[in-house]
Amino acid sequence: MENLAQYIDHTLLRPDATAKEIEQLCQEARKHEFHSVCVNSSRVAQAYALLADTQILVCSVVGFPLGSMDTDAKRYETELAVDLGAEEIDMVLNVGKLKDGEDKFIFREFRDVVEAADDRAVKVILETCLLTREEIIRACKLAVESGARFVKTSTGFSKAGATIEDVKLMRETVGKDFGVKASGGIRDRATAEAMIGAGATRLGTSSGIAIVTGKSGMAAY
Repeated sequence: MENLAQYIDHTLLRPDATAKEIEQLCQEARKHEFHSVCVNSSRVAQAYALLADTQILVCSVVGFPLGSMDTDAKRYETELAVDLGAEEIDMVLNVGKLKDGEDKFIFREFRDVVEAADDRAVKVILETCLLTREEIIRACKLAVESGARFVKTSTGFSKAGATIEDVKLMRETVGKDFGVKASGGIRDRATAEAMIGAGATRLGTSSGIAIVTGKSGMAAY
């Protein structure tokens, strides 16, 4: 598959990631021309400065990795990340509220983050390993209605990551024109291509170098 690098959000979200490792992440993104780097909000300014003269985007996670904090905290983190240079936002769903059946709350929260992102792409992280099939469908529909641009499988910090079955279900639910990001456990080219074949239009991985070259790169998440 050509241009596989352009599917990849080159990711480093470990809590112990250092400034030197973020610099390495950005250097790797430059070399391999990945779509973006995905970092925690405290690292957005550094990544943005390192990539300012490139077409590589800076993506920030919000409400990461649990998603269970107050909506105002997610909105503020989004605004802050945008001010620091974030060009995409990956926000974690409040899984418990979805399971409570509070769809109006979920929609409003999605909408609040979309508004705070100010026309930047918002990807809603569902954490599919914690959801039933029906809950995945509901969350996907709410994401589409809210103005978000992607649904994303996983944080990479829960009990499992992306599966082919979940990516297919998400694609079927959101339709052909909405973004689907597969993330969590994608560490080789065969898995990456299988996720794309199932309907993913973006891949979140810290194994981007291994995927595009067969050589090891950053440590997983």
